[in-house]
Amino acid sequence: MPFMKATKASIDSFLSIRKVAIAGVSRNPKKFGHIVFKQLMEKGFEVYPINRDTDNITGIPCFHSVSALPLNVHSLVIITPKKHTRDIVAEAISKGIDNIWIQQMSDTPEAIELTRSHPVNLITRECILMHTDPVTGIHKFHRNIKKLFGLYPR
Repeated sequence: MPFMKATKASIDSFLSIRKVAIAGVSRNPKKFGHIVFKQLMEKGFEVYPINRDTDNITGIPCFHSVSALPLNVHSLVIITPKKHTRDIVAEAISKGIDNIWIQQMSDTPEAIELTRSHPVNLITRECILMHTDPVTGIHKFHRNIKKLFGLYPR
């Protein structure tokens, strides 16, 4: 099955909804899931962390599953080991979540295939931090390299 490349419009649509859940938020501030959690909050997103092993992350209440999220959360970023991604996508679809961003390195063919028969705005093979206006650092560098080589979504 061919891969569907993310477009600027699909990414902008995802990011326009400022309420987002993140599956795979770590308590460890050095882990990528925690970095995304922190940076999205700093960018003004209302963030709902998901981690089945804790009740809060830096004082913010944490949800143990996608199913436990409030009904008005319709966007989900998945930053988990690949072995969990398909099940999280299935749970999100059952919950009615229609914006799903599977962080690069978390995507699997099975998870992507599952979204094809549902009305889901799926973003995959992209780093969310490259698309949330990085000012400095590696994410700005990666974004500029992708733009230079024509690989940045249009």
